[in-house]
Amino acid sequence: MARTPVSGIQHTLRCGSYEAVIASVGASLRSLRKGGRDLVVPFDADELRPAYRGTTLAPWPNRVVDGEYEFGGATHVLPLTEPKRGHALHGLAAWLDFHVTDAGSDHVTLAATIEPQAGYPWRVEVTTTYALSAEGLVQTVTARNDSLTAAPWGTGPHPYLVAGGSALDEWTFELPAAEVLLVTDGRLIPTALRPVDADDAERFDFREPRVLGAVEIDHAYGGLVRDETGVAAVRLTDAAGTGVEMTWDAGCPWVQIHTADLPGGPAQAGHRAGLAVEPMTCAPDAFNAADYDFDTGLIVLEPGTSSSASWRIAAL
Repeated sequence: MARTPVSGIQHTLRCGSYEAVIASVGASLRSLRKGGRDLVVPFDADELRPAYRGTTLAPWPNRVVDGEYEFGGATHVLPLTEPKRGHALHGLAAWLDFHVTDAGSDHVTLAATIEPQAGYPWRVEVTTTYALSAEGLVQTVTARNDSLTAAPWGTGPHPYLVAGGSALDEWTFELPAAEVLLVTDGRLIPTALRPVDADDAERFDFREPRVLGAVEIDHAYGGLVRDETGVAAVRLTDAAGTGVEMTWDAGCPWVQIHTADLPGGPAQAGHRAGLAVEPMTCAPDAFNAADYDFDTGLIVLEPGTSSSASWRIAAL
C-alpha cells in the first residue's frame, strides 16, 4: 500500500500550460504554475504545510480576538491557535483531510465536515471545487449548516502570490481599495477603518500601481473598487514583465494583504517569499461584529442553508 504524503492525497489538475496541485489536508493549493512559472509560493507534497500557506480558511478567516465571542445568546471560547498573539486563527478546517466527491483532469471537488466542538458547536459541511481553464484557477467554497441552530460563518483562501523571479520588494502592486482596517501593534487587534491615504507615508495606498519596496503590511482592506460586473482585482507584476492577478466577486467584501514578514527575518525560510492576498467574506474578528462600528460582513447560516464564495488566480 502506497504511503500518503504528509500533505495528504495529491490532486494534479492541468489545462493548457496551467498546472495546479491540490493537497487534501486543508484542501490546500500546494502549487500553481503556468508554463513552469510559479504563480504562488509552493510547498512539497511530503512537507508539513508551512503555517496556512494555500489552505482553505473556514469557518472563519483571519482572527477571533482572544478566541472568544458571543453568538446566539451564549459565550463561546475557542482554542488559541495563535498563542503568541492570544487569538484563534484561520478557522478549524486547515488540518482536516478533505475527501473527493468529484474529479477530472482539470477539476476536483473536495468535502469535509466541521463537527460540533468546544467553541464552535455547529456541524457545517464544507465543499470546495478547484477548476482550471484558460483563464486560470478558480476555487469555490460552499458551506451548508447541518445543525439545528444558526451558525456564524466566514471563509477565504490563503495563497502567497509570486510575480516573478525578483524579490518581493521589487514587485509592483495594484489594489483598488479605499479603506484599510488599522490594528494594534503586536497583537493585530482591529481598531478602526480608515481611508488608505490617511497615513502620511501612504503605506497602505495602492490604488495606483507602485513598487512595494520595504513596506510591511498585515492588514485587511475594504471599500473595494469593482468593475461593471462586480469583480475586484489585484495585480502583482515583476519588472521583467511577468505577473499574477487575483479576482473575486461581491461575495468577498474584504481582502487581507500580508507581505509575509516573519519573526526570524531573512534568515527564516519563507520570509517575504510571496505576497499573501486573501479575499474574505468577512473582516478580521467578524465573530465579534457587535464590537465594531462598521459592517464586518459576518454571515449567519440558518439551519439547512448554504453560502458560497469564489476567487480566481491567473498569470499576467
